[in-house]
Amino acid sequence: VQLQASGGGLVQAGGSLRLSCAASGRTFSTYSMGWFRQAPGKEREFVAGISWSTGKTYYADSVKGRFTVSRDNPENTVYLQMNNLKPEDTVIYYCAADAGYSFSSLPVRYDYWGQGTQVTVSS
Repeated sequence: VQLQASGGGLVQAGGSLRLSCAASGRTFSTYSMGWFRQAPGKEREFVAGISWSTGKTYYADSVKGRFTVSRDNPENTVYLQMNNLKPEDTVIYYCAADAGYSFSSLPVRYDYWGQGTQVTVSS
């Protein structure tokens, strides 16, 4: 599976962005998908994800109520709608795919990673 993330950019605080992650391969629907972010010098952290087996969505406390993850299996794409963005959301965002049956928020569980897309929120 190859992943291509896009949609990052510069936005003012309180604004919105929608990230997209396009996947290659015919088995996209059997991968749980996660969004992670990483600031320079810090560990990669879980942001949001969606299970392939249950369709359930998961969110980090820091983004709950502001971000929404969704997937379009026929289009092999997962989205991250980010509303009410804050300056502290400024980092590089990565999408990732996990072939495991149960959902995990641990980066080590993910088998494939996209290249990352920069989100910058100005105050």
